[in-house]
Amino acid sequence: MTQSLTLSRPDDWHLHLRDGAMLRAVLPETARHFARAIIMPNLVPPVVTGADAAAYRDRIMAALPEGMDFTPLMTLYLTEDTDPDDLAAAHASGLITAVKLYPAGATTNSASGVRDFDKVRPVLERMAEIGCPLCVHGEVTDSEIDIFDREAVFIDRVLDPIRRATPGLRVTMEHITTRDGVEYVQSAEQGLGATITTHHLVINRNHILVGGIKPHYYCLPVAKREEHRLALRAAATGGDRRFFVGTDSAPHTDPNKESACGCAGCFTATNTLSILAHVFEEEGALDRLEGFASLHGPAHYGLPANDGTLTLTKGDAVAYPQKIDTGEGPVTVFDPGYPLHWSVQA
Repeated sequence: MTQSLTLSRPDDWHLHLRDGAMLRAVLPETARHFARAIIMPNLVPPVVTGADAAAYRDRIMAALPEGMDFTPLMTLYLTEDTDPDDLAAAHASGLITAVKLYPAGATTNSASGVRDFDKVRPVLERMAEIGCPLCVHGEVTDSEIDIFDREAVFIDRVLDPIRRATPGLRVTMEHITTRDGVEYVQSAEQGLGATITTHHLVINRNHILVGGIKPHYYCLPVAKREEHRLALRAAATGGDRRFFVGTDSAPHTDPNKESACGCAGCFTATNTLSILAHVFEEEGALDRLEGFASLHGPAHYGLPANDGTLTLTKGDAVAYPQKIDTGEGPVTVFDPGYPLHWSVQA
């Protein structure tokens, strides 16, 4: 029996598009289904000023295939030298939607991130004044902290003190991976939301390590124990407006993923909506998919939901490509490990 589900057109609240040939290859994979996306600024060099963001936005729009409707929501990369006035001007003009905080060394291209959080307090206070949201990669980078504990430690040592010191600051915890992250968001009365990725709803750390290392499941923050995956699924499918989709779709070429020091990131832009429909159906929550994919994110960022719609139809298995060809090399599409039967009609 064919089933169908129509949603307001969704948005992706955490996306890596890269630049150059990679940008041109992966952008259509997102724009095919998503109306808007928060664009990560961790290029080399990073997007740190309003002028950088304007130039990057122009490159994205130039790469958008004719006939596709997509709006990039730009961000600035927070550094210890960020100019509060430049940031405020970029936000006031509508050029940027948010600012991204990377602890230095936390993930791909994060070397320019923050080491001394006291140095960015004036910028955070200015952001609270003007209503500019802060997106955080929520992990500490101390070598003595186990990689599986870094999100929980970040909440205690960094995020909670920041929020207490700047109570008007709107914060998005990006790609939460733990029960600790879920519970912290649920404890907040206001001003805090969280994105959950597609892949963290599907894989736990066994998928990466059991039966041989699976480089295309390696991501940062790394997937955790099964109890944490189940907590994420409950949060995503439970209807709580504080949780919404941010794929963290992160393209790397196969040689870079499969090398002796493979890059972190899962490329999920191509099949995310089919995977989400599968997950929500498993949880008996298809009626809540629109909230997670299309409504909660805009509400958190103070934006309207999209006018257009998108229909998901359940039928025969969908034949998604295994790889996307780019000018830099092939990029492997995330494999959830089971057939996908929900197809997308945009």
